[in-house]
Amino acid sequence: MSFKVAFIGAGSIGFTRGLLRDLLAVPEFHDIQVAFTDINQHNLDMVTELCQRDIRENGLAITIQATTDRRAALQDAKYVLCTIRVGGLEAFATDVDIPLKYGVDQCVGDTLCAGGIMYGQRGIWEMLRICQDIREVASPDVLLLNYANPMAMLTWACNTYGNVRTIGLCHGVQHGHQQIADVYGLSKKEVDIICAGINHQTWYIEARHEGKDLTEGLLEAFENHAEFARTEKVRIDMLRRFGYYSTESNGHLSEYVPWYRKRASEIHEWIDMGSWINGETGGYLRVCTEGRSWFETDFPNWMKDPAVVYAAEKRSEEHGSYIIEGLETGRVYRGHFNQINKGVISNLPDDAVIEAPGYVDRNGISMPLVGDLPLGPAAVCNVSISVQRLAVEAAVHGNDKLLRQAFMMDPLVGAVCNPKEIWQMVDEMLVAQEAWLPQYGKAVAEAKERLAAGNLVPTRQNEGAARLKVKTVEEMQQDRDAANKNAGEADKGKDRAIVNS
Repeated sequence: MSFKVAFIGAGSIGFTRGLLRDLLAVPEFHDIQVAFTDINQHNLDMVTELCQRDIRENGLAITIQATTDRRAALQDAKYVLCTIRVGGLEAFATDVDIPLKYGVDQCVGDTLCAGGIMYGQRGIWEMLRICQDIREVASPDVLLLNYANPMAMLTWACNTYGNVRTIGLCHGVQHGHQQIADVYGLSKKEVDIICAGINHQTWYIEARHEGKDLTEGLLEAFENHAEFARTEKVRIDMLRRFGYYSTESNGHLSEYVPWYRKRASEIHEWIDMGSWINGETGGYLRVCTEGRSWFETDFPNWMKDPAVVYAAEKRSEEHGSYIIEGLETGRVYRGHFNQINKGVISNLPDDAVIEAPGYVDRNGISMPLVGDLPLGPAAVCNVSISVQRLAVEAAVHGNDKLLRQAFMMDPLVGAVCNPKEIWQMVDEMLVAQEAWLPQYGKAVAEAKERLAAGNLVPTRQNEGAARLKVKTVEEMQQDRDAANKNAGEADKGKDRAIVNS
């Protein structure tokens, strides 16, 4: 069985090595063609060298095609895995730091809120260029599997404007599924779930064990759990108010809604500093920065460490390899995928990207009808969908008025900032990210004029309510295993610790 899989953004060690391991753990895939492409030659070279070593030591004869020429990598590809971060860590820092000047304190800033909206502006423009290349040189039946955030916005743009069949993939549903099992003292395989909503705001509307409904006692179970009662305070409060548990981590969820990060003095009531994902200000930026620095420095040692093993028991829970396996071999796989709604969830808009159960086999990917979400969770999702729609249209058309309206409608930005502050924040972010926003040439020029003219809304330097210092390489060397795990994992919130907050 031979077909071509192309990785875009292959310089991302966390995703690329793990996803390749997952694919090559499938015996039928030992003769596939693999192409890596990235705009950073140095990162691409390191990841390629490491993955090629893994392939060789697992006894396979695959030679990775590594190139900075994206079209060459995409030529005849049947599957495309996308893990790009447009603007890299430089742009990511402005997604976090500029909003802080206006009092908007984000843990992640890659899905919604000010940072997520701007991340979408950069990503959508580039994703549409990628889609054009895919249409022109990839296999006619190509499938784009997108791991890049903001998941819903990018997947929405690729399907609606890029004219490429695109599925968005995330690991949030799997994590919450495990937590529900944990609070009841069950194994994950003993708990059957139905989860539906939008990416990072998906709700466990059903959870059953041997036919028994587990949702009714879920709040009490979480409140009584020694760890989660401390680390998941936002998620537990949302469960208390809306009746259903949400997929996303405490820190992520806290920045998607208006209630938990609007006052700096209250943020520590809702977060735990044992792990960045529990709510640390700029936490994801910090661990990504540390991971990149560590990989750059420690790479020679990675080449001396044992190769990863391509075996079924070593596969991760990332959906991508299982989808490809189902389509190619006919083995049935059930997961939760991001696709254009088209009536799957009847009380969310048809044009939105929803996350819901799906089944994969040789006949394709099927999304059964979910019906209505409960009214409260649907209302939360609909607010976010309105922001996403404005942001997608703004990015596609370079319309800064729609962009500003997306900021206005964002729950946390709107809870913290007034309209003048929002307008000025957008100006600052457009100017800071000019290099990655070619569609906004006129708007950037006008923003520069306004900022230079003075008479600005006062701002203040703000490190955030719960920010930690980025570790030096020397500090990370004290625990090489932890540093390796952070750099090498796609899911940097997988292992969570707790401390008194």
